[in-house]
Amino acid sequence: MDLTSRRERFREILEGDECVHPASVFDPISARIAEDLGFDVGMFAGSIGAATVIGAPDLITLTLTEFAQQAYRICRAGSISLMVDADHGYGNALNVRRTVEELESAGIAALTIEDTLLPLPFGGEGGLISLEEGVGKMRAALSGRQDASLVVAGRTSALRLADVNETVRRVSAYERAGVDAIFLAGAQTLEELRAVRSGTSLPLLLGGTTPELSDRSVLAENGVRVALQGHLPFQAAVKAVYETLRALREGAEPEALAASATSPELMASATRQADHDGWIEEFLG
Repeated sequence: MDLTSRRERFREILEGDECVHPASVFDPISARIAEDLGFDVGMFAGSIGAATVIGAPDLITLTLTEFAQQAYRICRAGSISLMVDADHGYGNALNVRRTVEELESAGIAALTIEDTLLPLPFGGEGGLISLEEGVGKMRAALSGRQDASLVVAGRTSALRLADVNETVRRVSAYERAGVDAIFLAGAQTLEELRAVRSGTSLPLLLGGTTPELSDRSVLAENGVRVALQGHLPFQAAVKAVYETLRALREGAEPEALAASATSPELMASATRQADHDGWIEEFLG
């Protein structure tokens, strides 16, 4: 895998003047489809990782090893620039450093480390870690990076867990720590976005958009280079599996469901059948 070129392509987006929507991907097939459709960036979220790998909600019960293995499978399947949500780095600053090492080895182009208090502590009271701990995590993440082209983004949920002033304070501190970009979770208004933008010159990544933040040209003008659109592909896949299995369980004939199934042509494309046919002819005679 030519990993550096994927990371350089992601950096070109950050250094550009446009805002792109990434494809939410969760396995090799979804990543290949996204690449074939022309997406420049794939996004593998922690919540989708938990659902895909262990069938669990987003409660940080997925391990770093499990997450990194799935990221590797996605990266191996194609050449899309993959951004991943590395949550809190699976522990303290030392764990963050290890997280970066493992995910870089998996082939990703960019990762985010967040300042949310995770996993949920005893008593159920979540929130933000201290600014000092957050800065330590960002510095540890950067120290764990071997390929300088790998993008390390500082992620903060302060807009929803604190206020705009605290968000600006954290964003400015993470910029001074040396991160390459800022991932804003929970931004809802243009006023919030502009306030944060006034506190940093770094490119911004948005964790989902609202109707007020849906115009990509406006987002681009305010420094946003990547804006997530949720994770509909995985949700649609779960629904399709459920409805197909339910129909079969209730007595539907497979032939009656064939029209809504994947076409042979799409399956052949997603599995790279032509490549495998060529290898069979070349290597097996």
